[in-house]
Amino acid sequence: MSDLFQWFQSQNGDVDITSLTIADIPGHGRGALALKDLPEGFTLFTIPRELTLSTRTSSLPGRIGKPAWKHFGLDKGWVGLILCIMWEEAQGSSSKWSGYLSSLPSSFDTPMFWNSADLQELQGTAVVDKIGKEQAERDYNGKLLPVVQSRVDLFPPESLSEHYTLHRYHLTGSRILSRSFHVEPWMGGDDDVSDDGSQGPDEAVAKMDVDAERSVVETGTIPGSSETTKELNDELEGPTDDEDDEDEDADDPADVAMVPMADMLNARFGSENAKLFYEEHHLKMVTTKPIKAGEQIWNTYGDPPNSDLLRRYGHVDLVPLEPPLAGLGNPADIVEIGADLAVFAAKKDSPEKLQDKIDWWLEVANDDTFVIGTDCQLPEELVSFARLLFLPRDEWEKVRQKSKLPKPKIDAQVLSVAEDVLSRRINEYSTTIEDDEALLALENAQPLSLNKKHALIVRHGEKRILHGTLQHVNQLQAQAQSSIGGNNKRKNRDGAEVSGTKGKKARS
Repeated sequence: MSDLFQWFQSQNGDVDITSLTIADIPGHGRGALALKDLPEGFTLFTIPRELTLSTRTSSLPGRIGKPAWKHFGLDKGWVGLILCIMWEEAQGSSSKWSGYLSSLPSSFDTPMFWNSADLQELQGTAVVDKIGKEQAERDYNGKLLPVVQSRVDLFPPESLSEHYTLHRYHLTGSRILSRSFHVEPWMGGDDDVSDDGSQGPDEAVAKMDVDAERSVVETGTIPGSSETTKELNDELEGPTDDEDDEDEDADDPADVAMVPMADMLNARFGSENAKLFYEEHHLKMVTTKPIKAGEQIWNTYGDPPNSDLLRRYGHVDLVPLEPPLAGLGNPADIVEIGADLAVFAAKKDSPEKLQDKIDWWLEVANDDTFVIGTDCQLPEELVSFARLLFLPRDEWEKVRQKSKLPKPKIDAQVLSVAEDVLSRRINEYSTTIEDDEALLALENAQPLSLNKKHALIVRHGEKRILHGTLQHVNQLQAQAQSSIGGNNKRKNRDGAEVSGTKGKKARS
């Protein structure tokens, strides 16, 4: 990594090479290691804002021109940034980012590059429908190629087969997905200073804090009634033109930036010991706690579940879990459950048509997916939705008039729906939890390929959540039955005692 350090310093980046190094770390790929004991608040390196690579800093958008940039749709989503990076890479040593671009990975272990057999191992998980390969290819053919073919002065025809192929498009998109930061323009001003004109350290940190997520927030989903939910916009695409017009607060694609040096730090759940901060002209990587010599310097990805870690970065986290789960896993793991499964379950016991309630829920709650975490508790939103589906007509009319969601109170009907939903969700996987545990037990003796091992860890983590939640539901059902049975026994016992007393009195 000496070449990267030399390039970084030649571009006015400041790095303390006596304090850290970039090295290959077993099990973690390349990462940053502390060369000596580092105190909290120590600045590891400083990056000039103009050294970040985005559609704001690359000269390509200016060369193409703003009208053409918008005409080809490069101002929406990530296509513009992908093209900027591909173009800068095609410039070779004449690009100011040449030393940085040559350090970026040329292959990924993410599902975007898996074959169909390996992808089958992810059936049922939250990964498959979010890979977005088809959407990315539509963007490549519909947005990137037209502008490339229209400007032979910027994109010589002989360079297309080397620098602007579909494979390189996927590769560049994956670099952004796994390594980019959300860097907004500096908003400092009068509010950033205290009454005496100075800026204290605590205030500075508060103003400088960079979004912990290393990639753009994913686009949401638009629910359908009883149909299987489908993500409408792939993460690489960002919001559609219509959505962008409707939502003035939507993320600006120009805020997505590659940040040299900062993206060399790895991350692990709960391990963050350094964080990226920004000032008016620079970004700084600063330690957030003391780090011992030889320890890895960890940034944060925001502690996502293994399904997202695998999809974005090509790895998974395994750390000790807390009850109700046990063993190793990712404490941030989740399972996504479509609202359509609750509708299917409710239809079995409800003779009325549910479409009005479904439409109202989608309008008011705007939520067609429920999320269960490693605490294995039923989501309040799922409980509220299940209660809505069973509301009698008069109560339903009151709820609709008040536009107020039903309280998430668990009752027998909710538990029945939850049991059915969880069972249906478990059946979406192609293997059972017992199958997965058998494979995990044999993994040391019969090692799996990296892709299959990662898929196994992701789906097993999700199944543990589902089975743990189902067990919790069954316990609640048993407690309810026991309570009913206990009440009946007490009533019978009371009645027998009264009869006996009367009998004794009669005999006396």
